[in-house]
Amino acid sequence: MARITYIEHSGTEHTIEVKNGQSVMEGAVKHNIPGIDADCGGACACATCHVYVDEAWTEKTGEASVMEQSMLDFANDLQPNSRLSCQIIVKDELDGLVVRMPADQH
Repeated sequence: MARITYIEHSGTEHTIEVKNGQSVMEGAVKHNIPGIDADCGGACACATCHVYVDEAWTEKTGEASVMEQSMLDFANDLQPNSRLSCQIIVKDELDGLVVRMPADQH
């Protein structure tokens, strides 16, 4: 289990515990964290779970796959640390992870 901090575009923070094996997106949805729409339910078929991974965590979350990179092309305000939260799988090493949500997921 890992503690993940989700920061809304407004600056409001939500820190929750997410089970290992779940995605960062699943943790947000199960805890009703605003700012992650997850329209496709985690199938990497939309970009509505777009987050910015805190720069201290980019190595630990790994690089986006080719499929994820393709879907990120549909995200608003793409940045070098942009990821789809459905593609970041929680593990003990991600305890303390911080992600920020963009202003708009559409």
